[in-house]
Amino acid sequence: MSSIGILLLTGCGSGGSDTASAAGGSSPAAAAAPAATSATAPASAGQIPATTTTETASAPASSTFVHPGLLHTQADFDRMSQKVKAKASPWIDGWNVLIANSHARLSYTPRPQAAIYRGSDGVHAENYTLLYNDIAATYACALRWKISGDTAYADKAVAILNAWSSTLTLLGGNSNAALAAGIYGYEFANAAEIMRSYSGWAAADLARFQNMMRTVFYPINHDFLIRHNNTEVTHYWANWDLCNVASIMAIGVLCDDHAMFNEAVDYFKNGAGNGAVSQAVYYMHPGYLGQWQETGRDQGHNTLGIALMGPICEMAWNQGVDLYGYDNNRFLAGAEYVAKANLIESGSAFYTVPYVTYNNVDHVNQTALSTAGQGTVRPGWALVYNHYVNRKGLAAPYSRKFAALIQPEGGGGNYGPNSGGYDQLGYGTLTCTRDAIASGAAPSGLTAIASQGQVQLSWWGSAYANSYSVKRSTVAGGPYTTIATGISDLLTYTDSGLAAGTYHYVVTAQTPSGTSAASNEATAVTAVQLLAYLALDDGSGVTAADSSGKGHAGTLVNGASWASGKKGGAVSLNGSNGYLSLPADIVSDVADITIAAWVFWNASGTWARVFDFGSGAGHYMMLAARGSSGFPRFAMTVNGGSGEQGIDSNTALPLGQWVHVAVTLSGKTGTLYLDGNPVGSNPAMVLAPFRLGSTSQNWIGRSQYASDPYFNGLVDEFRIYRGALSAAEIAALM
Repeated sequence: MSSIGILLLTGCGSGGSDTASAAGGSSPAAAAAPAATSATAPASAGQIPATTTTETASAPASSTFVHPGLLHTQADFDRMSQKVKAKASPWIDGWNVLIANSHARLSYTPRPQAAIYRGSDGVHAENYTLLYNDIAATYACALRWKISGDTAYADKAVAILNAWSSTLTLLGGNSNAALAAGIYGYEFANAAEIMRSYSGWAAADLARFQNMMRTVFYPINHDFLIRHNNTEVTHYWANWDLCNVASIMAIGVLCDDHAMFNEAVDYFKNGAGNGAVSQAVYYMHPGYLGQWQETGRDQGHNTLGIALMGPICEMAWNQGVDLYGYDNNRFLAGAEYVAKANLIESGSAFYTVPYVTYNNVDHVNQTALSTAGQGTVRPGWALVYNHYVNRKGLAAPYSRKFAALIQPEGGGGNYGPNSGGYDQLGYGTLTCTRDAIASGAAPSGLTAIASQGQVQLSWWGSAYANSYSVKRSTVAGGPYTTIATGISDLLTYTDSGLAAGTYHYVVTAQTPSGTSAASNEATAVTAVQLLAYLALDDGSGVTAADSSGKGHAGTLVNGASWASGKKGGAVSLNGSNGYLSLPADIVSDVADITIAAWVFWNASGTWARVFDFGSGAGHYMMLAARGSSGFPRFAMTVNGGSGEQGIDSNTALPLGQWVHVAVTLSGKTGTLYLDGNPVGSNPAMVLAPFRLGSTSQNWIGRSQYASDPYFNGLVDEFRIYRGALSAAEIAALM
């Protein structure tokens, strides 16, 4: 079996694996049926359901877990049961696929083992297929019980769970043991969560199963996320993190352990590895096509990422935590990108998607989308489509096409053509399909990025919309003038030829019932604008005043003090622990930028920072007084040091004298200046400050890397501009 096909995971079910390197509505949390209104949904090619149900947004997280509350709630099972009894399509089609699967039979015989091995350790043979087959059988029988009410299938599921909890004590092998712990831990916890309400499962047996999950699976999940087998954090692809996050979240709910659940949620949002959503959805292209981290590797693993992150979002949603919508629906951006890249547009030609080069610590210089495994089928698209469209009323056109293409989604190793894999739960058409929402939401999530005198807009669309109109005003709140109509494919628009100024935008949708309400208003500034000006003439206290009027005052920390400067006062940094801290998110909405200052450097330590804005060693924008070449280096990354895009100076920064330093970014062109002279440039910088996301560590004189030296010297006249100053304007600052 090819490595591409080894790991497959359903969006609504679960499952899966990866190849390894040894070296490295109400939220269903309410447990009640959603309110429904009958209506006729607008016809649409590939539209899946026919009637309508409306659900409100995810409820606030509760201090008490809802059970069942992982991939499926009781409301979900009620819906499945009602639809199957009514022989309604596509639910009945999914049911027929389920009951035809050999894993869903009372004659199935489990094969529990004391030890499961994945990956050769040189002593034991791999036997993990025994575990994932038994999990598939447990899940299939659990579904049959919950939907049909036939307790014979409940007894079969419980018998399998008990067989393993009384036998399994070890997960071993090579580094692939982390995949086994993540994939099968997540799946097994889901099957057990369904069965916990069955009166025929003794409390002592449930407790024994919970103990197995806590002591056999969770320690490996946790250890992997904090150590990554002692490798640099970007060594492992996103799916390694994701399966372990999924397992921790599922075990947390199964065991009523809030610390575990919160650990998974926090890693999804803020984790250091490639499974955190900002690294997994590596780069946001216009129109919210989110390039997935494994896009340049192969499409088998790329589609797996969606099939893993989707269940994480669903499990969190069912406990009142909305990860689907986190960071402006970042997961949906990744799903739409991956779906589009793996769908046929015409004949045998796939849709094209934009791509930017990706690098990790192993120096994988991936310059193009990999066509290996392109078109891989994974039963995860029903979950994505039904949440974003039929819960939230958003448009998800490529996820919709994929869901329609492969329904009814199979499971238990029987997923349809070109799936190439085995170990996932599946059956998404049966478990995840929802009645169509009556009408779409208004366009949302509008952003406006100003660069080189033009503004690029992106927004989320509305279910059933035919096209979109863009409106602009020079006054916040309008009145607006329509500047574009008839936008119907990629939801982006570039407003060009603008004079320097401030512009406000909204978007509306044209739907079968008329024009929608307007989106949120997004504002863009095309003029060069002073964002921070720290003259550093304060002379006393710990506050460095900001004269820009933007409220971006600095704070002197530890060994930072006042001294005489190039122009009046300056801040003196002692080179051991002193630095100047600026407010969080100071450049979070900035594309083109200028940062300039006078510096007096006393010591020649490599990697001492003039400034470093970021949120840690994975996301930062910095200017080092001396890089590995011996010359100053400006760099920006959203993927650690290996992913840096930089500008290297051709001139050293002198010691013991005042030097004016500046860096500008205009579109993709970055330029570094010393004493008003350009000393380095890079015309291919696709990153910009806003792509760093939220930055809580914006420092002058200190690095995001704890091992780097602090700046030893003086800093004066520190300025930040929205927009790139010209060479003449940089010289004028001197």
